[in-house]
Amino acid sequence: MTTARLTWRQPSVIPGFGITLGVTVTWLSLIVLIPLAGLFLKSATLGWGKFFEAITSPRVLAALEISFGIALAAATVNAVFGLIVAWVLVRYDFPGRRVVDAIVDIPFALPTAVAGIALTALYAENGWIGGLLEPLGIRVSFTPLGIFVALIFIGLPFVVRTVQPVLEDLEPEIEEAAASLGATRRQTFLRVILPTLFPALATGYALAFSRAVGEYGSVIFIAGNMPLVSEIAPLLIVIRLNEFAYAEATAIAVAMLIASFALLLAINLLQRWARSRGRG
Repeated sequence: MTTARLTWRQPSVIPGFGITLGVTVTWLSLIVLIPLAGLFLKSATLGWGKFFEAITSPRVLAALEISFGIALAAATVNAVFGLIVAWVLVRYDFPGRRVVDAIVDIPFALPTAVAGIALTALYAENGWIGGLLEPLGIRVSFTPLGIFVALIFIGLPFVVRTVQPVLEDLEPEIEEAAASLGATRRQTFLRVILPTLFPALATGYALAFSRAVGEYGSVIFIAGNMPLVSEIAPLLIVIRLNEFAYAEATAIAVAMLIASFALLLAINLLQRWARSRGRG
């Protein structure tokens, strides 16, 4: 009994486990649990039949496929290039490095509507980049490709800022030791660097994906918002709310919530597996 009590009551800088736990549960309930419960209760007013009818219509399924499919693709690209950007910022010292480091944070501070307008103007047929791509038959603005570009833009900082601190703590001497033991650069990266960075990289991937799935402001300007082609699920929810179809809107939101939770849970389990394997 004494051992169990000693194990349960760990010393802490902030005293009062009961008080802090109560504040935590209360705050999470007010901010997260109660709103989500209201979401489920509102969608339940439809009944099972109308609920499934609302989330399985061709327009809704197409919107969900676009939102989740492009969000996963954009998060994957950000995981690769975010790792490269973080590596360059940490491992190399070059003129303007602080400026580049500050530029990474621009999508954090920039209003999403401003980002959407800027990307649309840049990638439109008469834009700086869109004008160069148009003769090649590549259209970005008002297509799913535009959504992909916008989600990469807003998701990149999440990966860079998550990986960068871990990479700063990874001493270059570890790479030199691996090289001295005969490891090639590829072996050093795959067996020494990547296992250490993978938990942080998975966290950045999950954050970028979460932001991309729920992104609205920067996407609606560049997407074109054509049903069954380039219409995202958050926009469809807003359309249903404007039509005063509140239950249908919450049904789509519940479908997005369940799918997002399942994907994030899978990423979290993969992250924990990587950490336990690294400790082992």
